[in-house]
Amino acid sequence: MFTGIVEETGRVVAFVAGANSWRLQIAARAALSGVALGDSIAVNGCCLTVAAFDSEHLFFDVLEESRRLTNFSELSAGAPVNLERSLRFDGKVGGHFVSGHVDGLGVIEILELRGKDTYLRVKAPAGSGRYLIHKGSIALDGMSLTVAEVEGDAFAVWLIPTTLEVTNVRARGVGQSVNLEFDLLGKYVERLLNIRSL
Repeated sequence: MFTGIVEETGRVVAFVAGANSWRLQIAARAALSGVALGDSIAVNGCCLTVAAFDSEHLFFDVLEESRRLTNFSELSAGAPVNLERSLRFDGKVGGHFVSGHVDGLGVIEILELRGKDTYLRVKAPAGSGRYLIHKGSIALDGMSLTVAEVEGDAFAVWLIPTTLEVTNVRARGVGQSVNLEFDLLGKYVERLLNIRSL
């Protein structure tokens, strides 16, 4: 479980196909603090298990399904990725509860300055607009953000300067894909209502 508060931007060192999985190597700093084998770390909002680490790098095994269903298929050496260690029971919840299970890929339609503020509009997968609520929460590449506008399956958020400084969104552009995780509450409510209607 995560909060969607990105701790740092790591850098992909290598992402190569192995005999049993893809191997992802990321250069990191903050995410290495107190790390242990088997720990969960959100990489662009996708929960991965630490398979190995050294003083400067984290290593993860990535299944083909995870690569196919996330924007990991676009990762290459040098790419910035958002990193967040899992939530501690004695920690703060500054964003919202994020599971690290990516629901789908969105595509950036607009990313621009409007006055002093940065506006980001994303087209979500068809039919996913039912999970988007004005002033609700969404995780975008692992960032906990507040939905400012909803139009069908598209939504917009406003980005504060800190988000631009700490996350990989500063390196993104129109047409690129982002990992989306919709609010857990909405998905559970939908499931319960569907069960009750059977």
